[in-house]
Amino acid sequence: MEERTARVIFEDKGETIVSGELKVLKNPPWIPEYYAPYRTEFESGGSGYPAFESHKHDLIVKPWLPQKGEFVLCIYIPRDDGDGFVIGGI
Repeated sequence: MEERTARVIFEDKGETIVSGELKVLKNPPWIPEYYAPYRTEFESGGSGYPAFESHKHDLIVKPWLPQKGEFVLCIYIPRDDGDGFVIGGI
C-alpha cells in the first residue's frame, strides 16, 4: 500500500526548511492531469469507418496527493518533534 506522505518546503525570512515525511489526510477522488470532461459510457459509431466505431474511454481516478510546487496547508501537534500532517491543498 502507498505510504501517502509528502515532504513540504517552508520558506521563512530567507531560510528554507524541508519537513520530514508528513501524512497526507485529504483523500477525495481525483482525476490526475485531466482538465477536460471524460466519458465512461460507450460512444456510438458512425459512417461505417473503423476510426468511428463504437468505443469507450477508461477513466482513472486516484487518491489526491500534492504535486511538486503545489501549496498545501499543514498542521503539527504542538510538542517537541510533534507529528505533522498535510490536511489539504490551497
